[in-house]
Amino acid sequence: MHFPKHWQLARRGGVRAWGWSDVSAEEARADGQRRVERIVVWLKNNRQGELGAYGYPNRPMREDVLRTFLHPDGSVSGAVSRNSYGCLVLNTARAMFVDVDERRPSLIVALKRLFGGKSFEPTLLAKVQRWIVAHPDWGWRAYRTRAGIRLLATHRPFAPDDPLCQTAFHEFGADWLYRKLCVNQKCFRARLTPKPWRCGLDRPSHSWPWRDAAAQLAFATWNQRYLNAAGQYATCKLLGQFGNPVTNPALEPLVAFHDDATRVQSGLPLA
Repeated sequence: MHFPKHWQLARRGGVRAWGWSDVSAEEARADGQRRVERIVVWLKNNRQGELGAYGYPNRPMREDVLRTFLHPDGSVSGAVSRNSYGCLVLNTARAMFVDVDERRPSLIVALKRLFGGKSFEPTLLAKVQRWIVAHPDWGWRAYRTRAGIRLLATHRPFAPDDPLCQTAFHEFGADWLYRKLCVNQKCFRARLTPKPWRCGLDRPSHSWPWRDAAAQLAFATWNQRYLNAAGQYATCKLLGQFGNPVTNPALEPLVAFHDDATRVQSGLPLA
């Protein structure tokens, strides 16, 4: 996973771009200027050609890292970051999360469900059971989210570019953008706290890195309101452990932290 330490916003006229660096603010500023110049040339050429690996999910994540988890050898196993709309996110190097959103059903599907057709949750959990039959050594922890189902492989660690990850993403219908992000960023991601608009709040007006002290203070004020509102909700509800019941020791701290942070046993409404 890659969270650059330094970010600088470069501008030229109405064009702006973020530059980043793990070395210094000066290097990040130069990187930003190069990106601005590339965008200017692209615009002058009537948007012909490619801009390069700049758009999500190819660029590094511009998020403030609040906590890290380490393997015994000192390498990073996970990190908690704050995304652009104020939610905390767990990023993991080897703990495979698969988020599957429930798509809004068509009228025909909705009518079928009304008259006894299979709904999203039982259908997806049946896929999990079939996966376990085909892969009896696997363990899946399943959670209900506001928008769908979250799966967490618990029997062993996985690298994001492991072909089995892509097979699982395809089998369960994970979002294609998330699949690409996992490979490019070399990590998996799971949101830990509720989305602000589901708690009755707007997005924060400022995001990290702070433009100035006033922006940082404005965010701190918003964040306190967000924490108060988010305390009335959970992010996940545990549905159960499927297949192998033994959690790999390397994954245990991350699983425990995820379940505590998302309040899976609270019984609170999901957001």
